[in-house]
Amino acid sequence: MELKETFQKVKAASKTLGLLTDEQRNEILQAVADAIIAETPALLAANAEDLAKMDKANPLYDRLQLTEQRLQDIASDMRHVSTLPSPLGRVLKDKTLENGLHLQRVAVPFGVIGMIYEARPNVTYDVFSLCFKSGNACVLKGGKDANASNSAGVELIHRVLITFGIDPNVVTLLPATHEATGEMLNAVGYIDLCIPRGGKKLINFVRDTAKVPVIETGAGVVHCYFDKDGDLEMGKRIITNAKCRRVSVCNALDCLLIHESRLSDLPALCEGLAEKQTKIHADAKAYEVLKGHYPDTLLYKAEESEAKMKEADANVKSIWNTEWLSMQMGIKAVVSEDEALDHIATYGSGHSESIVSNDETAQKKFQALVDAACVYVNAPTSFTDGAQFGLGAEIGISTQKLGARGPMALEEITTYKWLITGNGQTRK
Repeated sequence: MELKETFQKVKAASKTLGLLTDEQRNEILQAVADAIIAETPALLAANAEDLAKMDKANPLYDRLQLTEQRLQDIASDMRHVSTLPSPLGRVLKDKTLENGLHLQRVAVPFGVIGMIYEARPNVTYDVFSLCFKSGNACVLKGGKDANASNSAGVELIHRVLITFGIDPNVVTLLPATHEATGEMLNAVGYIDLCIPRGGKKLINFVRDTAKVPVIETGAGVVHCYFDKDGDLEMGKRIITNAKCRRVSVCNALDCLLIHESRLSDLPALCEGLAEKQTKIHADAKAYEVLKGHYPDTLLYKAEESEAKMKEADANVKSIWNTEWLSMQMGIKAVVSEDEALDHIATYGSGHSESIVSNDETAQKKFQALVDAACVYVNAPTSFTDGAQFGLGAEIGISTQKLGARGPMALEEITTYKWLITGNGQTRK
């Protein structure tokens, strides 16, 4: 491996993190947050280099873009991480056997965490803060679209680490090449855990290629079901916020399912979507209701849209399992909650799902039967975020069931070991 020496340095540096106290880690995180604010102009200038190379119509443009407010939010999240209890040393089990052996299961770092991500420079800071706080070194592999932004961020972090006498190799940015990705995924013995964060194509590639352990952060095909007993004004707010707050994130709404007894309320539910210029791909029933009550230039028949999408891209399976990542969404009428549940089971990605209903029985059924990491009642899926859950930042949203699930933060990037203390016992 051409990067073997790089991986060796990171592995060696990771062992030095165990000598730091939580107070020292917190002080360094605070210093990096301060530096982000102080160096905002330089970070924005680097980001501008990346933005200049991307078409604004690209759904990734919004994810790539840094602003003064977004940098302030990144710094704020980092400060929040520094105030959280340390995930290390937590006693997860404590027992004494009949023979007198004392057993403790305690939380420890993984060691080195590899992160592969696309045009998301905020991930650079989030991963560093969470890994550093939890005693992990990190290897970052960003996409070429965000290379200038990621490089500027890591250089800033290195400068702060050096002033505190910390080996800067505890956070390492790999070249933005496909070859580097391949080496990272094969770095057995150096990288203890790899986490991909991006679109379905990237995640599938990492899962299918990696020889190192992987936690899958799946794409978000997100639904909201408006039940026959849903509150109209509440539903309007939830649907608009879930879709339009920030369309390029994985928890943004992709499909509205509406009970057919409430179709007459559909134009009112979609008022906020129209104001935000959201393109709607509606099934036959929803289309007929919206026709004449929603801008013609923004309203499409779902079956026609699906045919065009399949013609343009052979990988498109259905309009209903599309993660739009743009100001577009589907709408489908259903005859019952059961049909809504079946639709979500068929087309959902296990990320985040929501129901708007005042019927407690319907709410509980939805929560019990929807198989997703985050299941909402009368709230938008836009809250699926580590910071919103009080976790500080997040390293990703896990959609798998083995290990971490949902927003992954400090506790989710630690493992454990057993500590056994005896006084001379021997086994028969």
